[in-house]
Amino acid sequence: MLNIINDIVDISKIESGQMTMNMTESNINDQIEYVYTFFKPEVEQKGMHFSFKNGLLSKESVIRTDREKVFAILINLVKNAIKYSDAGAIEFGYVLNSSGETSMLEFFVKDQGVGIPINRQKAIFERFVQADTGDKRAYQGAGLGLAISKNYVEMLGGTIWVISEPAKGSTFYFTLPYHTALQDKTELKGNTKVNKSENISNDLKTLIAEDDPFSERLISITARKFSKQIWNAGTGTEAVDICRNNPDLDLILMDIQMPEMNGYEATMRIREFNSEVIIIAQTAYGLSGDREKAIEAGCNDYISKPIDKDELLALILKYFKNLLI
Repeated sequence: MLNIINDIVDISKIESGQMTMNMTESNINDQIEYVYTFFKPEVEQKGMHFSFKNGLLSKESVIRTDREKVFAILINLVKNAIKYSDAGAIEFGYVLNSSGETSMLEFFVKDQGVGIPINRQKAIFERFVQADTGDKRAYQGAGLGLAISKNYVEMLGGTIWVISEPAKGSTFYFTLPYHTALQDKTELKGNTKVNKSENISNDLKTLIAEDDPFSERLISITARKFSKQIWNAGTGTEAVDICRNNPDLDLILMDIQMPEMNGYEATMRIREFNSEVIIIAQTAYGLSGDREKAIEAGCNDYISKPIDKDELLALILKYFKNLLI
């Protein structure tokens, strides 16, 4: 029911024009592999084979896109493939298609499930519509996943379609523009750019709220480039206490998933007594709605993990332009 409510909220934002884009660097190979790892136990539990195909080397697969929406599209399509399959195999991935000056990544999710009648293959992308498969599983959702996916694909500059035959399975395809992150520097709202040759002064007082020691160490390495003093908090409660005892903090890198008190609640507590400190939410593999939740809680901005160093530096300069020397 919670998933259905979230879908209704998303489709409402799309139809009212309130759904925003957050274009950042994203490693498509990493996203594909994460989705594979996430769903592999569920597929294998049904006795089916599960595989993926990455069409580019890792260094070539970093593109500029809205990674949350790419995750949402892939997850919706793979979930449908699992839902409507009881045997055989599910394969998903992408290839690079180049035509003249235009290059597109063409994604696919292929199953050997119940299939979709040809007269329903366009209708299934409409909201609150499901394929008439004669299968009781068709009534287990609200018919919003494909409508949301279609809107996200089109917002990102691509197209989506399906090729299917009843009792033989379906293959869903969608395309995304191949805008490589190597073609331009990381760029955030306000046209803030980071060039590795730029010098950044280390004048900030920074709190890193992160319960995972490995992630904390990685973030600290980058934070030292712009921080003269760094505090570390392993829980949300500790983050609130450090901020209360250090009212001159400039920046908080706030992990959302923390023990005792999550990052959303910690941020709301901090905003009760400190409205000036810049708080940037960080969460692993953020999906649709995470950015909005972070902003609503009181965060100034949002970044997805694994954190890209250049992207983080660009975000810091967005709020602390005086760091450039």
